[in-house]
Amino acid sequence: MNLFLDTSAFAKRYVAEPGSERVLALCQEADALFVSVICLPELVSTLCRLVREKSLGRAAYRKLKAEAVGDLADADIAQITPEVLATVVALLESHPLRAMDALHVACALACEADAFVSADHRQLAAARKSGLKVVDVS
Repeated sequence: MNLFLDTSAFAKRYVAEPGSERVLALCQEADALFVSVICLPELVSTLCRLVREKSLGRAAYRKLKAEAVGDLADADIAQITPEVLATVVALLESHPLRAMDALHVACALACEADAFVSADHRQLAAARKSGLKVVDVS
């Protein structure tokens, strides 16, 4: 199965929260893992916020970031192409999404993912209406 994780799902691999065990199990079952090109910057933003909030120490941040970078070396990274941008615009015009959330859905469509995994309900609804099988890990 070709599995596309948005950043909310990908982050659950590194930050223990509801849905983390499900994400880890899905990743074990997947034949291929896809993420968008913005996944790592969004994950780093999340981890840095946790450091600022003192929920995560600096050493733990460095360890988790290194793990994520290593894991992404084995993932397929969906790039922003003119076709993906056109899909992003169409998604924004037809669904109540933020731009980056639409970008994840558009990348999953471009990758022809078998399943789109997210914890964002609006994003999942847009992905479902766009023809993707969705997995809610919220």
